[in-house]
Amino acid sequence: MARIVAGVTSSHVPAIGAAIDNKRTEEPYWKRVFSGFEKSKEWMARIRPDVVIVVYNDHASAFSVELIPTFALGCATEFPPTDEGWGPRPVPVVKGHPELAAHIAQSVILDEFDLTIVNKMTVDHGLTVPLNLVFGSPREWPCPVIPLAVNVVLYPPPTGHRCWMLGRALRKAVESYPEDLRVVVFGTGGMSHQISGPRAGLINSAFDKDFLDNLTRDPEKLVRIPHVEYMREAGAEGIELVMWLIMRGALDDDVEEVYRFYTVPASNTAVGHIILENGKFARRSKQ
Repeated sequence: MARIVAGVTSSHVPAIGAAIDNKRTEEPYWKRVFSGFEKSKEWMARIRPDVVIVVYNDHASAFSVELIPTFALGCATEFPPTDEGWGPRPVPVVKGHPELAAHIAQSVILDEFDLTIVNKMTVDHGLTVPLNLVFGSPREWPCPVIPLAVNVVLYPPPTGHRCWMLGRALRKAVESYPEDLRVVVFGTGGMSHQISGPRAGLINSAFDKDFLDNLTRDPEKLVRIPHVEYMREAGAEGIELVMWLIMRGALDDDVEEVYRFYTVPASNTAVGHIILENGKFARRSKQ
């Protein structure tokens, strides 16, 4: 059967994508950020997943205020990069895995999660930047990608608990797929940041580091964080962190933290990153 072997979280700052596209990664400001993902690239090259599921939020590219699904699953064969105002990013077209995506949709919807099935969709920096950070800039992405878009842009976003439970349903769906596939789940967005209003530029490193700690050791504590606490402690856009709980919910209770990276700032955002392996997989890989 298919199995989820690990989870990855990463911020998806658009300026990181611009730095990659404009070949500025070696500049001192950006080198500090990109050097934190070198070990992650080595890890990913060793893990070699067959499929990755990327939990991210669309930034009014594929969806607009006219239509905003709470959870939308990409079931297409491919997802082109979108034009976010300055042309599509020069990254490979994302190839999907429609068979596994359709299976996930069936399993999760019958598990009483009302996913929106999307058979045609472009993807923006929310998805492509995290792929760059762990896969580099290849001519083609090394494996199929299933996008799972979450509304954290327009009120009301889903609760952390709902995202956690969706992660549990996602794990059940993957593990019931008959093909032998190694799957890695990405949770993207965050960490603390606010891009407008009187608190624009807010970064709360203490909150961010506590969140990273508990993602490994006590995720159910994070599940109980209400929306207002994200707003107060992590800024208006800090709510993106609920997407990390989908990733964590998709993993086993027993996980091993493989790597962690945190730095501020990148643009006006705290960059957080963690790699968690399911305990059984981590122990087998060391034998």
